[in-house]
Amino acid sequence: MSFQTYADLWRIPDVRRILVLGLFLRIPMPASSVIVTLHVVGPLDRSYAEAGLVSTVLAIAMAISAPWLGRLLDRMGLRRTLLLPLAVLPIAWSIAPWVGYLPLLALVAVAGLFTVPSFSIVRQVMLRSVGPGQRTAALSADAIMTELGFMVGPVIGVLGASYFGTAEALLLIQWLGIVAAVALWLFNPSITEGDPAVPSDAVPSDTATPARRFGLPSWVNPGVTLLLIGTFTASLILIAEDLGTVAAMRDFDRTALLGIVMAMWALGSLLGALIYGALNSHPSTAVMLVLLGATTVLTAFAWDPISFTVLLLLSGFFCAPTLTAALEAITSSVPSTVRGEVMGWHGSFITLGSAVGAPTAGFAIDLIGWQGGFVLGGGLGLLIAGAVWLTTRRMATPAEASGTSAEASPASAE
Repeated sequence: MSFQTYADLWRIPDVRRILVLGLFLRIPMPASSVIVTLHVVGPLDRSYAEAGLVSTVLAIAMAISAPWLGRLLDRMGLRRTLLLPLAVLPIAWSIAPWVGYLPLLALVAVAGLFTVPSFSIVRQVMLRSVGPGQRTAALSADAIMTELGFMVGPVIGVLGASYFGTAEALLLIQWLGIVAAVALWLFNPSITEGDPAVPSDAVPSDTATPARRFGLPSWVNPGVTLLLIGTFTASLILIAEDLGTVAAMRDFDRTALLGIVMAMWALGSLLGALIYGALNSHPSTAVMLVLLGATTVLTAFAWDPISFTVLLLLSGFFCAPTLTAALEAITSSVPSTVRGEVMGWHGSFITLGSAVGAPTAGFAIDLIGWQGGFVLGGGLGLLIAGAVWLTTRRMATPAEASGTSAEASPASAE
């Protein structure tokens, strides 16, 4: 294990700049989630269910936009792709805070469809800027900054809504993201591998872009599909833990501690990403998914707020590393010319996991109590991780027999 890798990464100018800029691009997401909820149930005088519908609409719109904006990144480059969000987002978010519920719902959907693909951009710049031996550490560094954003964002959202009002806070936080997107457009980092001097607007040649067969991209294969299923499962586990934590704190009659407990969970994820990236040898996606599922189930055996927080912190250690392991394996399995689209699908599967996991975990919690969310999420994670592991082992056997390298075979999903 060596943390020197992170110091080496920080010395790379493009990595340093994109990590800082990526933080400002992502903070508006969790901050706006809190502000919109407070805005809908407060000034708009609507229910929490209606506030949740706004979040659902935004999530669906972002899940739709991620792959096609990622594909635009691959085909048109960074600057041309950013012109779409920069044309739409200032208008949508300048109007949204001042309208009624239904217009807000429509504007949020439009904004979601043109959200800056920050995750794809940051990761592509990171992967282009580092050597093969630094890929996992680079993605772990990105996960650390993402966790920081999701720890700081809600705090900024609550403070902004308290001091300025929900409408003003929503306008300010979204314009923070827009200004960061403008800075990214001006910075214009290269997102293509090879010569760093190649401008990011360079369009890959037809020969460099894999052809589509039967309506599906040629990069779609069993190995990548299994990794996307693993990503979906990890996201399902995380949303089950999220809802289970809220229910547990209410059951323990310690709702006031919810913010601290959630922060400890995020801290565990941040530390897990830090350690995972520093490892010399990295466990596979299936192994990380098993550890995440097992520690999630273990959290259901907590007997008071302290033991719950400790067990949740332990489970947090495997949150970001599991998603990082899947993403690293996916990006290693596809050509660099389609990474934007693939990362978009990776984000869509995360969103889909949350969309499916939320009502499923909610049903389990209603049925057997807060423990239901952790047992269901962790149990499904263990089952799917086992299926992924068995499938990849069977797929690896003929590949090994024919002398195919592990890097080129779908067994890299393990």
